[in-house]
Amino acid sequence: MRKLELHWKILIGMFLGVLFAFIMVNFSWGPDFVSDFIKPFGTIFINSLKLIAVPLILASLIKGISDLKDISKLSKMGGRTIGIYILTTVIAVTIGLGIVNIIEPGNSISEATRLELVENYSGDANEKIMAAAKQQESGPLQALVDLVPSNIFKAASDNGNMLQVIFFAIFFGIGLILIPEKQAKPVKDFFDGFNEVILKLIDLIMLAAPYGVFALLAALVVEAPSADLFKALGWYALCVLLGLAIMIGFYILVVYIFTKRSPSFFVKGISPAQLLAFSTSSSAATLPVTMERVEEHLGVEEEVTSFVLPIGATVNMDGSSLYQAVAAVFIAQAFGMDLDFYTQLGIIVTATLASIGSAAVPGAGMVMLVIVLAQAGIPEAGLALIFAVDRPLDMCRTVVNVTGDAAVSMLVAKSIGKLKDEPVEKNWDDNLPA
Repeated sequence: MRKLELHWKILIGMFLGVLFAFIMVNFSWGPDFVSDFIKPFGTIFINSLKLIAVPLILASLIKGISDLKDISKLSKMGGRTIGIYILTTVIAVTIGLGIVNIIEPGNSISEATRLELVENYSGDANEKIMAAAKQQESGPLQALVDLVPSNIFKAASDNGNMLQVIFFAIFFGIGLILIPEKQAKPVKDFFDGFNEVILKLIDLIMLAAPYGVFALLAALVVEAPSADLFKALGWYALCVLLGLAIMIGFYILVVYIFTKRSPSFFVKGISPAQLLAFSTSSSAATLPVTMERVEEHLGVEEEVTSFVLPIGATVNMDGSSLYQAVAAVFIAQAFGMDLDFYTQLGIIVTATLASIGSAAVPGAGMVMLVIVLAQAGIPEAGLALIFAVDRPLDMCRTVVNVTGDAAVSMLVAKSIGKLKDEPVEKNWDDNLPA
């Protein structure tokens, strides 16, 4: 009997999770049962992925950079990676602005609906506004200051400090390149072995993925706001989803043009990571799986995946930047504001920079959206308008973020001759005795 592939198992888990939730909401005790006895297993699954995110970045980046054995290779790969990431982000924001200006979803929001949404979600909105205000008060170069950790152990203790961990890993890897090979070898051997252990742990964790997404989706459905609010914001959601779909099509097209890999090859290779991204709403939590799929199923060599993907999970938020553009204009339309060309151009710049500063965790884009709104002169309280549908859209835009990371890694690998003709898959039981 043919073994069922992982992405089908995840899809079945997602379907059963939604079905189970719809059944449980018909019982008075159902939502509490899901929250108390089902949701914790989803939380455990996410935590297990977050658990290995920092060790993975440390091990893979240090190994990847030390494998280059040449500083010039690092600068070449880094320049191409960052350049392509910025380009795709600008394209994503532009697509979002184009769609929202054509469809104009904000004009369909009635005064009564707007007041209801603001009343229901004003507390959450104020929380995000305060968080964004702290970032704005810190000064224009604070992001650069925050990049360099004063204590690597403290930085590694919080997944929100991923950029600091990446900085240390790159810095450490460069140090390994610059010292004599004899002295570097024991350290490099350690991180090579450490990296293999982490990758094996990923394989083991993914055995539980179908059960994890079942729990996550079941909890999401029973905790969702009322259907009336989703209907009121349907046009807005459609704009975001349409933009995200166009971005995925763009990635597939670019991969096909520059690497000659078929759309089916790319989609099949990355689909388990996409489904996990949809379930977790976290690029960081999905990173271990993304790296495994890109390396073993898309054929990108490890020294590229270990460098490009951790950076992408932190700075390449195409889905988030597209959503920020659509949300900003939607809120402006709902308040009866007419944004001119220069204001929307400012949104492109701000959303691009904000996406780089977004943490790779659920809901982080919402904080950065406040900065985009402030730049455009849009009332920040309007943030409450989109809270009702933010969670499912967050799930969808994380799929785009992960897909973009995979596509860029293939482009970079192709440009430097590190894209294999035939991917080599590893299994969790490869080293067990027959």
